[in-house]
Amino acid sequence: MWEEAEKAYSILLEDNPLDQVIHKRKVAMAKAQGKPSLAIEHLNKYLEVFMADHDAWRELAEIYVSLQMYKQAAFCYEELILSQPTLPLYHLAYAEVLYTIGGHENLIAARKYYASTIDLTGGKSTRALLGICLCGSAIAQLSKGRNKEDKDMAAPELQSLAATALEKEYKQKAPAKLNLLSSALRSLKL
Repeated sequence: MWEEAEKAYSILLEDNPLDQVIHKRKVAMAKAQGKPSLAIEHLNKYLEVFMADHDAWRELAEIYVSLQMYKQAAFCYEELILSQPTLPLYHLAYAEVLYTIGGHENLIAARKYYASTIDLTGGKSTRALLGICLCGSAIAQLSKGRNKEDKDMAAPELQSLAATALEKEYKQKAPAKLNLLSSALRSLKL
């Protein structure tokens, strides 16, 4: 059945290589068969022609994340941020990928994108606020024993502001879970 569909789609694409629907069906078919590498291949071919398709970039990024191919996912999110810089979702996803990759430079960049998410959402992104706290803690851990300039990169005042905003939000929306948050923030040494 899959082979027949693949053959039919290939014939249709020979007749009309710019048929977006058929390209996307091939991607969906590869995903349904549990072949993410084939889905990646189809999406990359599709994006060579239809570079402005935000949904395709996002789908490709999500597949890469599911396969723990974080550097490739980061590239996809960079493309999305370049094409739609005011969408906080892409800033947040990019920050999370950078945080996952780790390392001093990536953590600094992740914190910047968490901050831009907070800016774009008017301070309403709980995940970004927590991301600021996590990045600051990780940067501080990596900076132990280094010079003062590296230690300042942890930006404790930014962490403190994010922690205060989180506590305020939890007091308003989830007071029963405030103790859990406070405990988590203490474990981050905030």
